[in-house]
Amino acid sequence: MTIVELRQYTLHPGARETLIELFEREFVTGQQAVGITVGGRFRDLDDPDRFVWLRAFPSMPERRRALEAFYGGPVWQAHRDAANATMVDSDDVLLLRGPGFTPPPGTREVLATVCRLGARRPDAGVDADAGAAAAAAAAAAFEAYAEGNLSPQHALHRTEHAENDFPRLPVRTGEEVRLWFGPAAPPPWPLRRLRLEPVTP
Repeated sequence: MTIVELRQYTLHPGARETLIELFEREFVTGQQAVGITVGGRFRDLDDPDRFVWLRAFPSMPERRRALEAFYGGPVWQAHRDAANATMVDSDDVLLLRGPGFTPPPGTREVLATVCRLGARRPDAGVDADAGAAAAAAAAAAFEAYAEGNLSPQHALHRTEHAENDFPRLPVRTGEEVRLWFGPAAPPPWPLRRLRLEPVTP
């Protein structure tokens, strides 16, 4: 299993194709050159101003090394202003552990499910140990669900709880999350379904 980021960007109206063109032309090969595995890139079919993509790293230390190399390197320096000009928010990022995901060639639509099992570090005033125990219990229950409902083809991902050691790029914290691709019976927890169109079908 590798370290995976699911990144969901909210963009200025009408800016998605501008970012996609720049991303495909410069940022895919630019990241691959420093050892980042760039996975699926998608248009959100239910939100014309949202771009969703994944990237993967062999380990947390390799993630930090690769991100330092890319964001300190010539490709990002040359094109960051143009990329940032398309974005309203780029901080909706889940840090996960799993196989990563790239849709097979010819895929026209992908269903991704984000299931939130609970908070590991509850809000102030709530007992932290009780919150962690509840999240652990929910995670155990989910694993039982996954055993009967999710196959390896679903590319199941789980929250990576290691500290984000590249704080220049924030990630969401305090959540126990599962992500998978493809249809499956919904579990009894809050979930979000994303209908995604691959950028390169």
